[in-house]
Amino acid sequence: MRDLHELPKAHLHLHFTGSMRHSTLLELADRDGIVLPDQLVADWPPVLSAADEKGWFRFQRLYDVARSVLRTENDVRRLVREAAEDDVRDGGRWLEIQVDPSGYGARFGGITAFTDLVLDAVREASAATGLGIALVIAANRTRHPLDARTLARLAGQYADRGVVGFGLSNDERRGSTTDFAGAFRIAEDAGLTLVPHGGELRGPEHIRVCLESLHAQRLGHGVRSAEDPALLDRIVQAGVALEVCPVSNVALGVYSDPTSVPLPELLAAGATVALGADDPLLFGSRLAGQYASMRAAHELTDAQLAELARMSVRASRAPETLKREVLADIDAWLAAPPDHEA
Repeated sequence: MRDLHELPKAHLHLHFTGSMRHSTLLELADRDGIVLPDQLVADWPPVLSAADEKGWFRFQRLYDVARSVLRTENDVRRLVREAAEDDVRDGGRWLEIQVDPSGYGARFGGITAFTDLVLDAVREASAATGLGIALVIAANRTRHPLDARTLARLAGQYADRGVVGFGLSNDERRGSTTDFAGAFRIAEDAGLTLVPHGGELRGPEHIRVCLESLHAQRLGHGVRSAEDPALLDRIVQAGVALEVCPVSNVALGVYSDPTSVPLPELLAAGATVALGADDPLLFGSRLAGQYASMRAAHELTDAQLAELARMSVRASRAPETLKREVLADIDAWLAAPPDHEA
């Protein structure tokens, strides 16, 4: 088996605070005297479930506690640089990192100032690591839809300065997805890729809403489209990519184990699938780990893994020249003799 860390790939589903290294979380918390829950210290990675609203609340509480350790501009720059370094170590060549500026604006001078800071950190990290990096600005579906419109306008202002997409995150069982259609129209008019979460905690019926009301071009997760062959065929025909995060699917209780994640069904139907790590800080697995998990669970061949990497690149907003370069390097990875242990 070829080394999956050496397989070139794009990373399209990674949340901002969720990308933090566990060691960095502990160091920053110690610096400022922040007491972390045991689930983020001795019991890390935490045992999670989102089978009900209480389970999601516990997950979100851990995320919010982790976000609270980001106190200075240097903390933000460090997080982005380390996320880039970790992706490069996992074979990443392009990263689209997702952030909701409204969750950080109060501490960093407002949502515009925070977005400027993150984009500056992205430029620094890209120059230092060689990784292509762009930003996806995401609204929080537990906040008012007018807040989402504000974020969509903000994202549109940066459409040619490092922001490539607009998303909608948090518990997809909360609120009304159709209420966010106005925000997504603003983002669509700005030329941003539309990437709402859907099809993880809710099933095919919510995916249809994301397609019809939000005009989703990629789906954050979307894995439960496998439950509805007609819907899955519609997704395939429309060229909508699925950002599948298998380790987090299992951790949150969507599937019982990695063998239950319906990746083979998605691929057999012709779906475009880009594997993502979601929140490594909470799930304990980074980008290469997603590929390794699916290789082991479904006995994927190196040719199938290479095609997954190709799909991640094709579904990305990377520049065309970079796409061609990475696709050629994927071919070279597959052509090389399998002389490395995975």
